[in-house]
Order: sequence, then structure tokens, then C-alpha cells
Amino acid sequence: MLTPTAVLAGIGLVSGLGLAVAAKVFAVEIDPRQEEINDQLPGANCGGCGYAGCADFSAALVEGKADPGDCPVCDDATLRLLGEIMGVEVGESVRHVALIMCQGGLSVAHREGRYNGHASCASADLIAGGGKLCSYGCLGLADCQAVCAFGAIEMIEDCIARVIPSRCTACGKCVAACPKHLIRLVPANTQIHVLCSNTEKGAAARKACNVSCLGCKKCEKTFEDDPRIIIHDHLAKVDYLKPPTDQAVVEVCPTGALTVRLLDREDRARQPS
Repeated sequence: MLTPTAVLAGIGLVSGLGLAVAAKVFAVEIDPRQEEINDQLPGANCGGCGYAGCADFSAALVEGKADPGDCPVCDDATLRLLGEIMGVEVGESVRHVALIMCQGGLSVAHREGRYNGHASCASADLIAGGGKLCSYGCLGLADCQAVCAFGAIEMIEDCIARVIPSRCTACGKCVAACPKHLIRLVPANTQIHVLCSNTEKGAAARKACNVSCLGCKKCEKTFEDDPRIIIHDHLAKVDYLKPPTDQAVVEVCPTGALTVRLLDREDRARQPS
């Protein structure tokens, strides 16, 4: 009995020594700055920076593969701390939030059928576009809400998704989840937006939804000398590099597709019908 026990003990001892030597020989030296950076990061692991999580992002930072500003969750104070750790200058970042470019809830968007299947926008989109006459509109089956780790998207009574700006970190997961490509990350300090994605001509767009953009160019003409809204493919689009600031411009829109959203405030008001 003693011999087998001694042999097993010897094998265990040799194996343990071998593992210890291997750990020494193949040890990967970690930059001490990485731990400092991890302590400052929010730990959301949202993937908005393009890396699998905060630990991967901190490793990329110390390797020079990423910049502090690549983290969409960090506020300006945290970004400055990361810059100090890395010994680089970090300018003020412009906070972005997700915005759903559609107001076509059930009360204003017309149907051509009724979807009856798995409660998923991606699934519904595969079956005749989901049932709405507007093939560009929000299907209201909450794929974007399901992927948001921050509770920043809710489904309102009119069966359409709405972003809660104060909770949004601009991680981009909802953008990727929407099969209709309705969600954009826009600067939070902008106030005027075209909440429509329908590129059909005016009559067809209006037939599909009461609040669709008609491509009538009234908003574009308002900024002829200083373009801030451009019509492309029968759809008005705000230039978010120099967005309009005078809220009076929304009055020229005959349908309400051009509207005001105060994204930098805690605005929990329901979207208008």
C-alpha cells in the first residue's frame, strides 16, 4: 500500500514543480497601468468600444491599440483620469445617445396585414416586412430593448420603441439589433431631428404613415444659404455635424416628421401620436 501512495505523491510533487516552473517561464508581464485603468472603467462590459469587455479595452489602451475616448460609457472626468494614467491629453467628448428614427406607432402607421409569429422584430421582418404598410417602420417587438443592458429602451403603449436618453450609453447594441436599421447614435446636445426613415415618394410615404417625411424640401429650403437639413432619396436628414438650432423650423414640416427631442435631459414624456 505504501509503494503506490509514495509513487502517486512523487508524481504529484513533480507535476506541481513542473507547473510552477512553467508558470514562471511563460508568465505574461502585465503593465501596472492596466490595473489602474480597470479601476477607473465603469465595468459595464457593453462592448461599445469594440472590445469584448472592459478588461480587453484596458489591455488595448496600454498596448496603444485604443484611445481613452473609445469608451462610450466614460464621462469627461473619467476620460481625463484615463488620459493621466496613459500620459496623453484627452479632449472633451461629445456624448451620444441612441435615437429611433421613426414615430410610426399603431395610431399613425397603417397596416397591410397582421404578423402572427415569434415575438421578434428580426423574425417579423422576414415575413413580408412585419405587417406594416411602411416597410421602413418600427415593428415594436422589442429586439432593441432585449439587447440593452442599461434599461435605456422601453416599449410604449403605441407599440413603438423609445429611448430613455439619461440611461443610454451609446454602446451601439440596439443599432446592430434593429433589422430595419432605424436607430442612430446622435449627439445628445442636438434638439431637432427627422424621425422618419421612409425613402418612398411623398404620396406613398403619406399613405403608409401619417407622420412620414414627404421629401417636400420645405425644411431644406429654410437653410439654402447654410445647409443643415438635406433631402436625399425623398427623405430629409439632419446634418449632425452642424444641426439646426432654431426650434421654429419644425413648424414648416406638414406632417410632424421634423420634430424636437431634448436628448440631453431626463425626458420621459411619451412620443406624440
